[in-house]
Amino acid sequence: MGSSARAGARTDQAYRAEGLEEFAGWIESLLRVRGYDIDSPRGGGRSKLADDAGVHRAAVSRLLQRQSMPDLETMRRIAAVLGVPLREMLIRSGRLTEDDLPLTDGGRSADGDEHLRISPEEAARRMGVPAELRDLFAKVARQFLPEGA
Repeated sequence: MGSSARAGARTDQAYRAEGLEEFAGWIESLLRVRGYDIDSPRGGGRSKLADDAGVHRAAVSRLLQRQSMPDLETMRRIAAVLGVPLREMLIRSGRLTEDDLPLTDGGRSADGDEHLRISPEEAARRMGVPAELRDLFAKVARQFLPEGA
């Protein structure tokens, strides 16, 4: 391997490491917001995430230790558990770009803004509202939504 090829490989490696660092940091913040105890040695948050998502604990550990990016199926399962769109997970991981995964017209509001609309029930789930309070949350939230939303 020539010196320019080695330099290119180091640059690519550094870029991937930086992307993994950012992605893992984002996942950690989501875990904390959703109540997973990942900061204390015996908190069990990593194991709980693996169990909730139905993935190997090693895959979760490798991600949070910044050793490797999860495979697509693991990302899909973690996205579902954390309540984030798989599209966002793939873009933040660096696997795909926004151009690779454009929003469809279904993701646009009536005024043309490119923000996704979610139901009050989905909002409650994503925010970690306890299951027994989600109906109440949705009922109250609907009082503040425009007609037909």
